[in-house]
Amino acid sequence: IVQVARWGGRPSKVDLDPLELPAHRVIISHTATDGCHSLKMCSDMAREIQSFHMDGWGWDQVGYNFMVGGDGRVYEGRGWDFLGAHTKGYNHHSIGISFLGTYTKEKPEERQLRACQLLIEEGMRIQKLDPNYKLFGHRQLGGTQSPGEMLYKIIQTWPHWSS
Repeated sequence: IVQVARWGGRPSKVDLDPLELPAHRVIISHTATDGCHSLKMCSDMAREIQSFHMDGWGWDQVGYNFMVGGDGRVYEGRGWDFLGAHTKGYNHHSIGISFLGTYTKEKPEERQLRACQLLIEEGMRIQKLDPNYKLFGHRQLGGTQSPGEMLYKIIQTWPHWSS
């Protein structure tokens, strides 16, 4: 996991609210931005998203708990322990994972999908995720096309999918 400081992100404006753990939901989204394929590109993209969330929307930190780059790395947002701002009405008891890029017409990189799956497995291993968690696409819980049609089709085949 690439820590916020390593990708050049800013610290939170204030102490973030703790997330009640273990989380019972994983919510997958996409950032609807350009994709990225290297540590530098993905770090740049993570900083752009953080600036949009913190400066544009006035949030205390990037809204996602984690972001997954096309380089196969996981980029820390709020991390495991803090309440996200990714899915209005569903942030409590949830881990929000956003794929860096737009997946309406193209599939994510295989290494991106694998990194997300490993992150979820790690969450269960370290008891941040309930072993019976439910997996959702962002569109199921809000008025959005996220995580894009191609990614949405893929995550429906993953363990813990909840329709």
